[in-house]
Amino acid sequence: MADNVNSPRHYTAGDIEVIDYIKDNLQEGFEYYCIGSILKYISRYRKKNGIEDLKKARWYLNKVINELEEK
Repeated sequence: MADNVNSPRHYTAGDIEVIDYIKDNLQEGFEYYCIGSILKYISRYRKKNGIEDLKKARWYLNKVINELEEK
């Protein structure tokens, strides 16, 4: 069964996950990318994917928290 929240197949098909590529290229802007994704998923969850979108927002929130804790 595919895990569309933590490791979607369409983002892990190559040698590097897309999120890692984005982080490497945005560097300090990565935090803002994650916050934007959180807002997107929270804003649309009732009209699109329900709980799955809330879980995706949580995933990005955890990513931001982990990034800030590492600094």
